[in-house]
Amino acid sequence: MAGVALPVRARLKAARRRWAAPLLAVASAGASHPPVPPVPQLDLPRFMGTWYLVGGMPTPFERTAWNAVQTYTLRRDGSILTTLTFNQGGAEGPRKHIEAPARVRPGTGNAVWDVRVFGPFTSQYKVVWLREDYGLMLVARDARDYAWVFARSPAVPEAELEAARRRLQGWGYDPGKWRYVPQVAGHAAQ
Repeated sequence: MAGVALPVRARLKAARRRWAAPLLAVASAGASHPPVPPVPQLDLPRFMGTWYLVGGMPTPFERTAWNAVQTYTLRRDGSILTTLTFNQGGAEGPRKHIEAPARVRPGTGNAVWDVRVFGPFTSQYKVVWLREDYGLMLVARDARDYAWVFARSPAVPEAELEAARRRLQGWGYDPGKWRYVPQVAGHAAQ
C-alpha cells in the first residue's frame, strides 16, 4: 500500500525488526566462540597512563583515526576514566576527544572492565595479552567485533603488530578488519 502511512505501532514493530537482525548477528558471532581469556592479573596503578593506539579492529569512531592516544586515569572511587584523543581522517584532521568511565568487573584480576560508552550502555573491555614490561597490550571483546593494540610508544615493530593480528585471528577475529593506526611524529599526544 504505497503512500499510506503506517500506524505508530506498526512502524515501531518494523523498526524493531530492522534493528533486531544486526544486533542478533553481532551477539551470535561471539557466541560461536568461547570467551577470549583475559590476562590473569593486571596491576592497575602500573597500567594507568598514556597508551598509543597502533592497530586493531576499530569501532566506527576510530576507522579514520590518526595519532590516537588512550589515557587511563584511576579515580579515588576505584573507577577508571578512559580518554581517547585522535585526529579524524588524517594527520591534520580535526582533533577528537572522547571520555568514557569504566569499572573493573569484580573477580577478574582487574583485566575485564565495563566501559560506559554512551548513556546507561556499557561495553566489555578485556585486556587479553600484556607484555611483561607493560609496554604493549591487546584489548579484545568476546563478541569478536572490536579489538585494539596499544603501546607505550607510538613506534611499534612490524613483527609485534603482526603477532597481535595473528593472536586476534586465533581467537576468531576477522583479519580483514585489521587496521594499522598511523602515528605521525609531533602530532600524537597533543
